Amino acid sequence: MRVLAISDLHLDFKDNMDALRKMPAFPQDWLITCGDLCTSEAHLRTTLDILVPRFKRVFWVPGNHELWSSAPVAGGPLLRGMAKYRHLVDVCREYDVLTPEDPYVTWTGPGGPCRIVPLFLGYDYSFRPEHVAFEDAVAWAMEDGVLCSDEKLINPEPYESMPAWCRARLGYSLDRLEAIADGTPTVLINHFPLRRDLVRLRRIPRFTIWCGTRETETFHLAYEAKVVVSGHLHMRATDYRDHVRFEEVSLGYPRDWLRDRGVAAYLREILPGPTDPPPKDAGPIWRFR
Repeated sequence: MRVLAISDLHLDFKDNMDALRKMPAFPQDWLITCGDLCTSEAHLRTTLDILVPRFKRVFWVPGNHELWSSAPVAGGPLLRGMAKYRHLVDVCREYDVLTPEDPYVTWTGPGGPCRIVPLFLGYDYSFRPEHVAFEDAVAWAMEDGVLCSDEKLINPEPYESMPAWCRARLGYSLDRLEAIADGTPTVLINHFPLRRDLVRLRRIPRFTIWCGTRETETFHLAYEAKVVVSGHLHMRATDYRDHVRFEEVSLGYPRDWLRDRGVAAYLREILPGPTDPPPKDAGPIWRFR
């Protein structure tokens, strides 16, 4: 009995979808899916048709790709912003998949008890150098030839911007987190990294502004985290901060992983997790392809 995690399956790519279909079942294990599974409702339903029968329980949080307004819902309109997010939550609930809008459940198996906490927290351009003003952040990234597709494909309505949506989600999530702060260890799950120092993008360093918010830097301490799970970076790694384990669990685009290993090889064990004590340094422990 384990809690496993994976993110960034990007199942709009046929190679990734074909590989997921071949993944074996893990009927005693829980699975955390940590965003960027796909961009459309149709692909989400196909994904859940595959995953839900193969795991005892499944969790979902949205990534930025889920929020893209690039395809209408089946037989319906092109949903944007909060309307699309709420619709995807409803789809997950049809499959009994737990989302950031549902009551938090507690894992009582090996490594527990731990409360499993799916979050939907976005980005607010605060992962930028001190000398760059908020209003100049996107232009600063573009100076280096970097522009996230979200700027064109996400309409954050009813909010005026993604940072405004991020602020609203922070307020909502903080209220929920404070309501459960009873000393029970947590597994915090968010598509975007909760700490800036875990964003290592050597080839496109200015992409960091689309990778999270500084408002979450101490969540792992404030909410008794045993493990923090994220994706988005396509740079799989295990890190420790303040003796808390941080897991980046992306699969990625077809170029980012080895298909002869299969998807199952990229499932990360969150609980019970490693038995060795955390190392003294704060660097990444390992990465693998």
